[in-house]
Amino acid sequence: MPLIVSEIFHSIQGEGSRAGLPCLFIRLQGCGLRCRWCDTPYALDFGGGTEMDEEELLAQAAESGSRFIELTGGEPLEQPAVYPLLSLLCNDGYTVAVETGGHVDINRVDPRVILIMDVKCPGSGMEKKNLLANLDYLKPTDELKFVLVDRADYEWARDFVRGRDLPSICREIIFSPVFGRLDNRALAEWILKDKLPVRMQLQMHKYIWEPDARGV
Repeated sequence: MPLIVSEIFHSIQGEGSRAGLPCLFIRLQGCGLRCRWCDTPYALDFGGGTEMDEEELLAQAAESGSRFIELTGGEPLEQPAVYPLLSLLCNDGYTVAVETGGHVDINRVDPRVILIMDVKCPGSGMEKKNLLANLDYLKPTDELKFVLVDRADYEWARDFVRGRDLPSICREIIFSPVFGRLDNRALAEWILKDKLPVRMQLQMHKYIWEPDARGV
């Protein structure tokens, strides 16, 4: 079964604990969520994209020279063919990560893969889509990400982190402000005041290139 690919590009990882590292991104097409702040709306519809099979994608990975590969979207876990591809990439010795919106069961993902999973805050409009059972499958090497659009989102995320003792589940808990919507300094000060054990993230690629640039 082919995968529907939105774009493939070699760039600098702009987010998470590996920010700043060269990375090959494979962006898959299609997502069942409609977050209000989504910055890749061109990857949402399932009607777009290009069909590619495992062999083509493995060849692109080898050609890139990168040893770090991230599957993103859209929502990569909505395409059944992604699961064997992830295992093949791991078999070939790549460091493999997947960005997921947190609404798809992650239990099928090869345990060698690093999961970067969103917890949708109220400001996204998708809070009710959170599949909270996924928290039971996270590994210490995985990452949880909260994208925040305002103070209300911050307080919701803060209480979620504390109420579920998320630091005991995985080491990396990331608070990321929506670019241009939430003041970076304000978020930093809230985190410090509340003594939260979280990583504040800025989307590095949006400062290196134009914020709406594709393929970076």
